[in-house]
Amino acid sequence: MTSVTDAPLPAVTRLIATDLDGTLLRDDKTLSDRTVAALAAAEEAGIEVFFVTGRPARWMGVVSDHVQGHGMAICANGAAVVDLRDDGRPLLVRPLEREAALAAIRALREVAPGTSFAVEFTTGIHYEPAYPPFHLDPGATVAVAEKLLQADSSGSGAPVLKLLAHHAELAPDEFLALARSTAGDLASFTRSSPTALLEVSGPGVSKASTLALCCAERGIDPAEVVAFGDMPNDVEMLGWAGASYAMGNAHPDAVAAASGVTVTNNEDGVAVVVERILAAG
Repeated sequence: MTSVTDAPLPAVTRLIATDLDGTLLRDDKTLSDRTVAALAAAEEAGIEVFFVTGRPARWMGVVSDHVQGHGMAICANGAAVVDLRDDGRPLLVRPLEREAALAAIRALREVAPGTSFAVEFTTGIHYEPAYPPFHLDPGATVAVAEKLLQADSSGSGAPVLKLLAHHAELAPDEFLALARSTAGDLASFTRSSPTALLEVSGPGVSKASTLALCCAERGIDPAEVVAFGDMPNDVEMLGWAGASYAMGNAHPDAVAAASGVTVTNNEDGVAVVVERILAAG
């Protein structure tokens, strides 16, 4: 794997796509002054910046104060595209159909007893009694997932962005492999947490497939995209982009998918590459 200093850059860079947690953000969930300056300089040079994350739109406050011109975000692992300059207004939703969600839940309950679930709607998240509580969402309804997915539940018929499936005992990669082998025909399974927490989206929905849609709308070729990530939910995006960098702290699958490796998120690895792109300009 080539390092940040000798990995090839695109002949032309028109879009930078970056994950947030473990990638653009430091471990304390802040953006460094260096990173803010690098992204601003990229936009001044005519390069569009996309935040591409597993986070829902309501958890984008970590970057929304620093968007400047770059307000586009792909959230929930590709299930939603929002404009942070417009209060996170959804521009595109790629939902997980409720019947597919219920089928995935049934499959995981059977092969991994003890799995607990949360349901992320466009209107917010709700979860089962056994699921680790979300302190950022104190208004969540607590009920079994099957009830949450009823049209008259707290979701009130709102589209489902993704399921979250948690297991207290399985190893994270083991849980992901089990889910994909059992129910991969029903939904897309990935993970971004260091724990055994899976994220379940509609079939074919990923950071990469939604980024590809956004780039096609703009007439941007994959060869003109530079992507950054650190976890399995970034793998498809890192493989799709013309040039891509796994962070120095990345999961081995992300490293294998990327065309280069930069330094860690705490060392401003994204800014290091962006500065190199601009210098090569």
